[in-house]
Amino acid sequence: MLTVDFDRLRVGPGVRVIDVGCGQGRHSFEAYRRGADVVAFDQNADDLADVKLMFGALAEAREAPEHARAEAVQGDALALPYPDGEFDVVIASEILEHIPADEAAIAELVRVLKPGGALAVTVPRWLPERICWLLSDEYHANEGGHVRIYRADELRHKITDRGLRFVHSAHAHALHTPYWWLKCAVGVTNDDHRAVAAYHRLLVWDMMKRPPLTRLAETALDPLLGKSVALYFSKPAVRGARR
Repeated sequence: MLTVDFDRLRVGPGVRVIDVGCGQGRHSFEAYRRGADVVAFDQNADDLADVKLMFGALAEAREAPEHARAEAVQGDALALPYPDGEFDVVIASEILEHIPADEAAIAELVRVLKPGGALAVTVPRWLPERICWLLSDEYHANEGGHVRIYRADELRHKITDRGLRFVHSAHAHALHTPYWWLKCAVGVTNDDHRAVAAYHRLLVWDMMKRPPLTRLAETALDPLLGKSVALYFSKPAVRGARR
């Protein structure tokens, strides 16, 4: 389940990508499949171990081009261990809402992005997220949980204030929004609840089969109910740089 539009980012062979806060690696795997050189970056060693195994499985199954490179790196998003302008594409999907010092994290995302490069940031959308918080403290008030709810324009300004140019915004995962409202209403960890289990089966079926009906429904509902908002930026090229 991808939140980022890789076609918009033009991810492909020869493109160097870092997926900051990669989690279980969904965006890192897509970049690798497209032939990019990928760094899956996260602070969770267990998640990264699984990501590394999956990279190996993709390579063995030849689902990624032989020329593509992928590595899993553990570290702190507030101090990325890379020089300025290292990456053509920087992805930060669903992580900034977890970081108290979000402006320091944004500064790092911008720093490691190459002039002329692209940044994609996704966070939970304000209204669906606000309803989740109203329904359940357990949803967000836990170690590593969500520490803020963003309005899209607020986050956009935090990033453009760092010198990046705003390019596009989109919403995603409308079918997931009622699922999370339901989980918050009955208990976030109550996965055995009959309604939660039934909805989860529907989502898994949709992700595996991608039937036209649900794809059309989600596309139509995303502007209203999309669980996530994705913001895309570009870093101005350095004036006078040699081509």
